Amino acid sequence: MARKISTDKAPAAIGPYSQGIVAGGLLFASGQIAINPATGEIQGNDIVTQTEQVMKNIGALLEAAGTGYERVVKTTCFLADMGDFATFNEVYARYFTEKPARSCVAVKTLPKNVLCEVEVIAEVGTDR
Repeated sequence: MARKISTDKAPAAIGPYSQGIVAGGLLFASGQIAINPATGEIQGNDIVTQTEQVMKNIGALLEAAGTGYERVVKTTCFLADMGDFATFNEVYARYFTEKPARSCVAVKTLPKNVLCEVEVIAEVGTDR
């Protein structure tokens, strides 16, 4: 049975979707952007600050699902400008130390005109 994940430590959904769903021993987390959940505002206007906020939001969803960064098996990353790729990777690498599978693409526009968005799939439960 699928279980919805919801936490006030990550931004509320800004559309008709859940923050995350746990099904089949996996968390499928919706894409996170640089919204500070405490203020509802975009955090920063540079790729470093926005990526840090995205990672905090992902961490909150992982925690709410009972898992962590080390159990992430796949990420999908969206960048508004591929020129930010190297700087984005510097921040990303501090969080995803287990180096999960990943896709990273540049897109024309992201919600609220942010610079990056990241979604994750992670293992949950006790089996490793």
